Amino acid sequence: METLEGAEHCFPQLLNTSCRKNTHPRSEVVLLYILMSSISVLTVALNLLVIISISHYRQLHTPTNLFVLSLAVSDFLVGLLLMPGQTAFIYDCWFLGDLVCAMYYLLCFIVTSASVGNMVLISVDRYVAICDPLCYPTKITLRKVKVGVYLCWICSVLCSTVLLKDSLIQPGRYNSCHGDCELVLNYITGAVDLVLTFFGPITVIIVLYMRVFVVAVSQARAMRSHFVSVTLQPSGTGTAKKSELKAARTLGIVIAVFLICFCPSYYASFAGQETSTQASHLKIVLWMFYCNSSLNPLIYAFFYPWFRKSVKLIATLQILQPGSCGTNIL
Repeated sequence: METLEGAEHCFPQLLNTSCRKNTHPRSEVVLLYILMSSISVLTVALNLLVIISISHYRQLHTPTNLFVLSLAVSDFLVGLLLMPGQTAFIYDCWFLGDLVCAMYYLLCFIVTSASVGNMVLISVDRYVAICDPLCYPTKITLRKVKVGVYLCWICSVLCSTVLLKDSLIQPGRYNSCHGDCELVLNYITGAVDLVLTFFGPITVIIVLYMRVFVVAVSQARAMRSHFVSVTLQPSGTGTAKKSELKAARTLGIVIAVFLICFCPSYYASFAGQETSTQASHLKIVLWMFYCNSSLNPLIYAFFYPWFRKSVKLIATLQILQPGSCGTNIL
């Protein structure tokens, strides 16, 4: 009986202070591990293809693609670090210690904030490209984009560190037993996180893309009807290129999928509850958000011919040939 009782704990040698395991059938655990590992590997592989493609081929070094590259980096980190970390919670046992637990949640906040920031930058990029196409080359330059991406990641690190400073100063302060890895956000911290990571960015994204959608539809109708001619347009106005409209549509789908996967993670904040990472519903919505990282490259594969072509060049090792960075990929 003592052995059986010990087997139900994360640390059988610490029966009085150890957390109890969630007992799942062995076949169910194996299936969960296989599923989680497969999604993680797929996410890493697909986003690595995006990162290699945009980084290697010079034709893809455009402002819009640099934002896509930054988003792919955050998605890559989700698949490489965050998804494997979630597999530790199958039995509700954490074996890596309180400090690693605190650092894991810090990384979760940083990557999530960076992803949201990248979505905002992509929305701004599409807004300028569609609504003010003549000024786009001067307003959105490679230098400005790089500065914007760096600031996005720096702000994500700083804000996440401030929000989780209590857990970083005293790791494991919210743990109730050995083997627990829990993070609790009080009402004030949760409200700040809600405004900075949810309400503010989501409002900006929706407003900008509503404007982009209205302008894109009107321009598409004008081009189909042949009523708009470049020579007849007043100075200071212009019509976005067809490629810009297509990019707006594709990135609009990326943003829509992101919002669908991202919004449920703030259910507890909307309900006015203290947010505990050990809540079962939160684990589900976190995985829903993480799976969004594997969907973005699939969307690129469907809508971006350059991505399909670059994947083919990478798979056939043509990327290793001298001068391949100058390949006509568009």
